[in-house]
Amino acid sequence: MLALRTSLAPAAWGATYWLFTETLPTTHPLTVGALRSVPAGLLLLAVARPAWPRKGGWWRLAVLGLANVGLFSALLFVAAARLPGGAAATLISTQPLIAALVAWPLLGHRPSRLTVALALLGIVGVALITRGAPTDPLGALAAVGAAVSMAVGIVLVKRWRGLASPMAIAAWPLVFGGLALVPVALLVEGPPPPPTPLHGIGLVLLVTVGTALAFALWIPGVTVLGEDAAFLGLLSPLVAATIGALALDQWFLGVQWLGFGMVLVAAALGARRRGEAT
Repeated sequence: MLALRTSLAPAAWGATYWLFTETLPTTHPLTVGALRSVPAGLLLLAVARPAWPRKGGWWRLAVLGLANVGLFSALLFVAAARLPGGAAATLISTQPLIAALVAWPLLGHRPSRLTVALALLGIVGVALITRGAPTDPLGALAAVGAAVSMAVGIVLVKRWRGLASPMAIAAWPLVFGGLALVPVALLVEGPPPPPTPLHGIGLVLLVTVGTALAFALWIPGVTVLGEDAAFLGLLSPLVAATIGALALDQWFLGVQWLGFGMVLVAAALGARRRGEAT
């Protein structure tokens, strides 16, 4: 049940690619990253009213903010702006393998052969679904960087899960990470373009469903599932591809259905293993 609830977060993030490219200014990916994060974090603080972190926890929350939000959001939106959603999602799907390797020195969890096999199965499955997508070198590098950033963040959430309540670990890093993006966005991108009604609708959906609700579901799951929660991230490209089929008439053909099944198997078995072990 925990894995099922947690999986709703990457499912929501799968819609982020379409929401960003269709409703928000793709010329300002860093600005969008900041505008989604800070309001979402403040919203969670206002609604959940979590207890203050224990002494010494603030700097760890700031590190989580950079890994899970600031750096990740910046790289994610750069990748989304320069790559088709499927191509970006394919590269970010390396996250389970990276998380398994990072968890070895940080948590003492040596990756099993099954973990590595499931991670590779998921990567191949996503690649089959999104095969043939054009690649931009800078966008590809940003996507891989986003995978590394989130993988490290997932492992650190598990390692530092006792520093505050799960809701505090969800909310404060959103605020810290978003604030860290603001000066970088202004320096690199300049002022954002004049807002339009479509921008407003897209931003509201991104802040509420795609960020606040998603993190409220994701972080409690990660504190229990640890690095194996990264397998649930495979659902993100699956949802992105499904939206492409429904909204853009880009239906699966032939071997893509095989990739669809591979991703589902990898995500389900990868997360279930940790869920049964806790």
